[in-house]
Amino acid sequence: MKIAKSVLIEPQRNDLYGMAAIALSFFVFAYSSNFGAASILAYYALWFPLLLVDYRRVAGNSFRYLWIFGFALFCFLSVFWSLAPSVSMRAAVQYLTHLICALIAMRTMSVETLCRGAILGCGLVLVYSLLFGGYHYDALDGTYSFVGAFASKNQLGFYASLGVFFSFAMAAVFRARNLWLAGCGMVGLLSTYSLFASQSATSVITTLAVVALCAGLYAIMMLAPRNRRLFFGAALVLAAGAGAAALQFGAMDAILAIFGKDSTLTGRTYLWQQGIAAAGETPFFGVGYQGYWVPGFAEAERLWQEFYIGSRSGFHFHNTYIEAMVETGLGGTLILAFILLSTLTGHLRRFLTVERSPESLVLLGVASLLLVRSFVEVDIIHPYHIGSFLFYFAAGKLTVPERRTVRTHFEPFVSGSSSAQPG
Repeated sequence: MKIAKSVLIEPQRNDLYGMAAIALSFFVFAYSSNFGAASILAYYALWFPLLLVDYRRVAGNSFRYLWIFGFALFCFLSVFWSLAPSVSMRAAVQYLTHLICALIAMRTMSVETLCRGAILGCGLVLVYSLLFGGYHYDALDGTYSFVGAFASKNQLGFYASLGVFFSFAMAAVFRARNLWLAGCGMVGLLSTYSLFASQSATSVITTLAVVALCAGLYAIMMLAPRNRRLFFGAALVLAAGAGAAALQFGAMDAILAIFGKDSTLTGRTYLWQQGIAAAGETPFFGVGYQGYWVPGFAEAERLWQEFYIGSRSGFHFHNTYIEAMVETGLGGTLILAFILLSTLTGHLRRFLTVERSPESLVLLGVASLLLVRSFVEVDIIHPYHIGSFLFYFAAGKLTVPERRTVRTHFEPFVSGSSSAQPG
């Protein structure tokens, strides 16, 4: 039996394979520490064989991706000065191959397929956590929180955040109907429950902020690009003013109090101080990619002990830029920040200039979520992490010419017939 190439690599015809591959990738990212190396091999098996189907179609013009590889290549260079060269080399290889998988997914999957696969994946991850997960006692704040099958409530909260976001995107932006609309509702409710059960203030606040942002952008997407830019500019000024006023009157402390947190963010501020001090010792190039949290290293052992991390793994400075500064110095941090900001502004520019661009709206939401979380979490600099997969997927889409498409999802706002042509 011969399988047509299009059902594997053509974005308009590979929905079935794409949804399955995305969903299984989400599950591997969530629980690879539970299932071991076999799950990682299964993840590679989902994406790398697509290069053999049609290399030129799947790989595309590699010169367009050079800026996306910047941080991964810098991680390789850090091996030469790393305090733990073997650790850095292994992690750099994993990160690079993980990046390539994300770009293969970007080349072969549409954003709508990504949303559908993400909904299935988040649903699968959260159901598994509800069935086989449990609670964890936090010695720092003296509370119990539901962590599911994860080692951290923040990771459960992140998947719950993604479940809420992609359910909203599929239902509102892509106008899901029938079974998919029901699926969005079920996964959205499951994600909302898991979000609050995890008691992760970071995940709850960032989810509400990004969904509100995307809802506002969706409301103005029906406008002509010129009017859309005017509304966006005015809304940005008003939001900045309101945010400044809220901070002035102590809104942040009030919000944290709702979750039983204080201004130290459950020890994060102390951890940031320690990270800044560590970065100051090797400010330009760092200690090497993943060369700080190594068993046997005095400072890492001290912080693990202070924060009751008995496993001596899965810990970080809870700030992407501090973590990057410690491991890759100023050089790596600037490259990483450049990629993230370029992704955000690139999709914002497409959203504001293209007649109607639901794909850019969704990817702008993804980039916004990762940017907001980057100040309190580390989602985009580790291999086999859902954050870094979505990060490079969104960045890679900027290398694909924008399709100026008026889809049937928006028929109430469009007169005339639908059309699509490359931009």
